[in-house]
Amino acid sequence: MNQSKRIIFHALPTTTAEFLALPQAAMATPHDTAALTVAALCAFEKNREATYEMLNILRGPRPLSEYEKQFIRDRFMDGKGYIPRSYFAGATPANDYTPARPYTIEVLENVYSFSNEGFAKLLLQSGGADSPRQIELRLAKDGKWYLWEQYLLSGIRMPESSNPWA
Repeated sequence: MNQSKRIIFHALPTTTAEFLALPQAAMATPHDTAALTVAALCAFEKNREATYEMLNILRGPRPLSEYEKQFIRDRFMDGKGYIPRSYFAGATPANDYTPARPYTIEVLENVYSFSNEGFAKLLLQSGGADSPRQIELRLAKDGKWYLWEQYLLSGIRMPESSNPWA
């Protein structure tokens, strides 16, 4: 890894208004947009529609399709709301993915992160996965970095409280 940036949230948004009030909502860097994606996904269990609205803001002129909404719903089936929380510092299977506060996400770069002009491929480490997960962002002519593709909702180790083998 070449570089990393830490993005800190003092509270996680549960509504679109709270989301837009975050300083990172300016989406001035790909790192901010990557971290905002995790924050938006964390709201899913409490407010599914607000999560879709937040993701649509992050996606800019490419709103979620019904297929993409269904994909996200499927990833949260069977109580898997811990998956997005796993990207915050301190969240591990041992503590049921309870993040340390303030909520901190380390966004990683590698030698390929900026190899395509106007795109950024960044990495986020989950406390329940062995290797980092990729998120791709795209720079628009308005100067903002938008969510292009995310691979953050893949399965991870289950929390110890729900693991019959732990």
